[in-house]
Order: sequence, then structure tokens, then C-alpha cells
Amino acid sequence: MSKESLRNFLYVEGRDDQAVFRSLLNCYNIIDVFERRKEQFNINEHEGVDKLLAALKIALKSGYAQRFGVVIDVDTDLSKTWQKLYEILRSTGYREIPLEPDPQGTIMKQETLPIVGVWLMPDNRFPGMMEDFISFLRPVDDIFWPMAEDIVQMVIEKGAHFRPTYKSKACLHTWLAWQKEPGKPMGLAITKRFVDIKSIHAQLLLQWFCKLFEVPSDVLQTQPKNLAH
Repeated sequence: MSKESLRNFLYVEGRDDQAVFRSLLNCYNIIDVFERRKEQFNINEHEGVDKLLAALKIALKSGYAQRFGVVIDVDTDLSKTWQKLYEILRSTGYREIPLEPDPQGTIMKQETLPIVGVWLMPDNRFPGMMEDFISFLRPVDDIFWPMAEDIVQMVIEKGAHFRPTYKSKACLHTWLAWQKEPGKPMGLAITKRFVDIKSIHAQLLLQWFCKLFEVPSDVLQTQPKNLAH
């Protein structure tokens, strides 16, 4: 495969996840790395985990890409989520698959097959989703987060209509409603610097990304670009 034809894909569940990654990567000019290398890079959203996994299975069998990143929410059961991925990877020829995800983000290499990396939101260790990950990036001295949690708990006790697993969504978006520009989605919360992209959680995710896609990790040592204007 020639250098000019290398294809790299990041598969995410939805448009919000896509926007989060675009914002994170743009802050460190990481997209430019692929352009300089004349490599294709796409962030593909799939309207949910089931469609993502189905698309991944087809893509891995087709062999049209060199590197795949997969980012999915764990929601309630980490081992069940990992098992689904394990079975897809096994069925498409991968043999060196860990029994559990790597807390630093999993990366698998198999001769003649694409390199595959997996990040289970929020942190490869506990159940959760993208909203939990973004909440990890809030300023350490923030006084409004506990208030948001208290208010969400109050409305739950009053019979709020959202399902219990969406509590973290409710907390995050309540908190975002109180920022300088209320109600911005998660991707713009990064762009507007309502959250700290230098935090350890953001850096671990970006380090996994850089290792998977062979982006020099020193890009993360630069001052993040201000995209707020």
C-alpha cells in the first residue's frame, strides 16, 4: 500500500461524539498531520453502537483501511461491551485480543490486517458514556457541578422522564446551561474552553489516538490552539 493511499478511520456512535473529537484534534492541529502525510482521515458517525459494530465488521473484512479507531459508550456493562468487540475482531481474523480492555486504550496489531484501537467511554474501566468523559474535564475548582448533580437528583425524585442511565447526560447538560454561553453542545464546550483539555483524562485519550494513528506525541506538548473566536 503506497503512502498516498493510506486510509485512517475513527468510528464513533453519533454526531456529538464526532464533534467532540473534531474539537479535540483541531485544538492540537492533529488533523494537519494527516494532511501533511497525504493520508486520508475520517471521523465516521453511525447513529448508535449497533450500526457502528455492523459497519466495523464489514470494514475490517474489506481491508480498505490501514488503521481503525473505535470509540463506543459502555453504558452499563463493560464486560458485555468488550465481548461484542472481541467476537467481531475474532471473526475477522484477529488473534492477539486481550481478554479485558487496556485502561490506557487498547491497540491491536495483526499481520495483513488493519491496526485497530478501541476506547470504551468514559475511561476503559467503568460504565458510562461520552457525557461522563466530558464531565471529567470540568475545572477542578468548579462550584456549579455539585449544584447540577443536586438539581438532577431532585427532578429524578419528582419523576423525571429520562431513564436512569441518562443521569450523567442530564447532569452535564444542566451544567453546560450555566456556562458563559449557555446550552452549547459538547464539541463547542471544548472549543469554548468550558472544559480543560489539558486534564489527564483528555490527555490519556489523545495519547491513545496518537499511538494508534502514529501521530508524533509531541504535538500534545504544544499550547492548544484557541478556537473560541
